[in-house]
Amino acid sequence: MTYVVTESCIRCKYTDCVDVCPVDCFREGPNFLVIDPEECIDCTLCVAECPVEAIYAEDDVPDDQRDFIALNAELSRQWGPIVERKDALPDADDWAQRKDKLSELKR
Repeated sequence: MTYVVTESCIRCKYTDCVDVCPVDCFREGPNFLVIDPEECIDCTLCVAECPVEAIYAEDDVPDDQRDFIALNAELSRQWGPIVERKDALPDADDWAQRKDKLSELKR
């Protein structure tokens, strides 16, 4: 099992989770983070750190977010690692509670 970043992260990109990851499994895109399923060791540390509750165990991903399992795998092969915390996107707080943000994802 691996952990998965879901839609809540889009246009927020809080990186609190990156600081606690012992294996640097996060990958960074323009306005979203993903977890590399090949690197994730299922430690659960990132889950509690996410201020928008975007990270789930693969088995616990909500039904309407299941496509993010494949999306994390796909994008983790394209994007580079992020190993240090950075500032969230400038308007992250405005986007934090919005739903249906998949169309906002920049690849």
